[in-house]
Amino acid sequence: MFYRGKFGDPADGREMGAKRQRLIDQGPSFYGTPPGPSFMYNPPPYGYVNQPPPFPVVRLRGLPFDCTEIDVAEFLHGLDIVDVLFVHKSGKFTGEAFCVLGYPLQVDFALQKNRQNMGRRYVEVFRSKRQEYYKAIANEVLDAHGGSPRKSISRAKSHDEGKDSAEHTGVLRLRGLPFSAGKDDIMDFFKDFVLSEESIHITMNSEGRPTGEAFVEFANAEDSKAAMSKDRMTLGSRYIELFPSSHEEMDEAVLRGR
Repeated sequence: MFYRGKFGDPADGREMGAKRQRLIDQGPSFYGTPPGPSFMYNPPPYGYVNQPPPFPVVRLRGLPFDCTEIDVAEFLHGLDIVDVLFVHKSGKFTGEAFCVLGYPLQVDFALQKNRQNMGRRYVEVFRSKRQEYYKAIANEVLDAHGGSPRKSISRAKSHDEGKDSAEHTGVLRLRGLPFSAGKDDIMDFFKDFVLSEESIHITMNSEGRPTGEAFVEFANAEDSKAAMSKDRMTLGSRYIELFPSSHEEMDEAVLRGR
């Protein structure tokens, strides 16, 4: 829940939400209210003369193949993460990702992480461009519509059978949300069902940042089972995985972020 709305600076990372949505022509902007203060959140005025500041995006290479958005956020600790986009090729994670930051000045700080370790692997950090990021989004949308990017067909089929046989309690867990997704985005995702903001719980990590997961309470078990038809559908450029859950699992996850 980072940024929402239209901003005047054409190269500020916060404007990325509207541009991203125009590119994929799908749904509202995901960018909510600004994050809490960080040591890089209030940068000095830009020093660019007769030209707009560059779009604040970096490319990461050499990521572990089980890497998550949380791992990237921890690797770039202290910077304002607007979006993390993992790159896939032929349905497989390439070990690369694009990371959009809050301000151009933060790119220089991200570059200082070049060749530092994430787990046992060192990660390379490069400057990137707006066009490269948009092209990666377009490719990812195509990949998402073609199926689950990180699973073989047989594993996906087995996984789906497990979901189908799970008991429904009226609660679903969502995984793969953009860091910036808000409750209204989730309500729009489930627009065929009656939900309130109080029935949506976006989980946070110990630093108060979104984990990319959320829990949704439906009116009854029948509705949550019907809502599973949205499994692996896209919210923006990201495909969202749904899992039958319980109030106990939801309460535990929400408490961990407090």
